[in-house]
Amino acid sequence: MSFLAEAIKGRLLFAIPKKGRLHDKCLELLSGADIQFTRMQRLDVCLVTNHNIALVFLPASDIPRFVGEGNVDLGITGQDVILESQMGTLTKEILQLGFGKCSLQVQVPDSGPIQTIEELAGKKVVSSFEVLAGEYFAAVDDKMGFVGEKRTKIEYVGGSVEAACALGLADGIVDLVESGETMRAAGLHPIATLLKSEAVLISGSTSTNPQFTPLIKTITSRIAGVLASNRYALCSYNILREKLPAAFEITPGRRAPTVSTIDAEGWVAVSVMVEKKDAANVMDQLVAIGAEDIFTVKLENCRV
Repeated sequence: MSFLAEAIKGRLLFAIPKKGRLHDKCLELLSGADIQFTRMQRLDVCLVTNHNIALVFLPASDIPRFVGEGNVDLGITGQDVILESQMGTLTKEILQLGFGKCSLQVQVPDSGPIQTIEELAGKKVVSSFEVLAGEYFAAVDDKMGFVGEKRTKIEYVGGSVEAACALGLADGIVDLVESGETMRAAGLHPIATLLKSEAVLISGSTSTNPQFTPLIKTITSRIAGVLASNRYALCSYNILREKLPAAFEITPGRRAPTVSTIDAEGWVAVSVMVEKKDAANVMDQLVAIGAEDIFTVKLENCRV
């Protein structure tokens, strides 16, 4: 048995994208969840020092299969690659992570003659998502009654898909779009959206290592706490008790506000989680109904 195999024996294996759009966000998530490790250069496996975990750095597109077939216990990848790898039934989505959001879209040239899906059907489409593109256009072809050579041709391109139309390789493409800037720069625009995707924490649909269930729950709870602390701030204010109904309309909280009596007749203190993006407006609304001593506090971490 190799040294590496011996080192990871008995540890929960957690697959992380080794590069690309999800990698850096995953490292931030692991840091926030206090999963401590040092990754040596050119090594795609490293041991977590404060938990019985080994991190395995893999291409995001490979992670669904490794998780679904039980080679690793947990993984982070995109919903799009789970569907493209046809591993949806063998994996279980534990937690949506709120980053890596994108759409899988059909795009065509702005100035071209094709402007609808029906016009593109039967033509040539390139994509790095052969399975999803094939399923989508198969349904379109069936609806239009196309058979044999009249059906849409789907061809695989591994990268720079947006250049395919300009190079004369295709009449349209199917590719992931985040901001859309790359597509606009290439003179393309969307005519259909196949799906929306984001990064997710997944496990196998059938547990192969039930002894890791408590550890998986701990990891999930920590990651959920990191996500909540990134999204929410703690808002505290004082207000007359009689105005609590109006205050609760403004600050309902994740579950409910915490109300405490203070040493001022008729007044109470309220602590509540508010979304960071709304914090300034929330404070303005609280002032308008008579709240005082209002402030927000950044959450370093929490459990929800």
